[in-house]
Amino acid sequence: MQDERLFVKMALDAWNTQLKGTSALIDELTDAQLMQEVAPGRNRGIYLLGHLAAEHDLMLPLLRFQDPLFPELKPVFVDAADRDMPDVHTVAQLRARWAAVSTALNARIMKLPAAEWFTRHANISAEDFPKEPHRNRLNVLLSRTIHLAHHRGQLVLLSSK
Repeated sequence: MQDERLFVKMALDAWNTQLKGTSALIDELTDAQLMQEVAPGRNRGIYLLGHLAAEHDLMLPLLRFQDPLFPELKPVFVDAADRDMPDVHTVAQLRARWAAVSTALNARIMKLPAAEWFTRHANISAEDFPKEPHRNRLNVLLSRTIHLAHHRGQLVLLSSK
């Protein structure tokens, strides 16, 4: 039991470090910087912002918390690549969605008891979970923390432009 709490605390600390750092970076970047590519021929900052908002929104049902707040983000920022669809969201709209999703998701994450992190996520059935117990909520948090850190690293490239 003590080990479970320790593992969860370590994962939550890493998550919160990345979330706070990414949110601070998004707040620092100008709208003009977010419209630029992180590197020639690569994603623009606005796409990465929308992508992160969409992916974190999708964590709400994946972690079995609630339905997504902004399901309209998925087709544009998860299912499609940057520039595959017309820009229908402004930087201001995406900043607001990022903030709303981050607040809602983190509120649920921080309230989840340690033992609940080792229960199944929504993409595995109750019948299959005993065969694959690693497909749990904590594993989702760990993979999404890595994902967030990766894209934060890309967004940092915009701060020098």
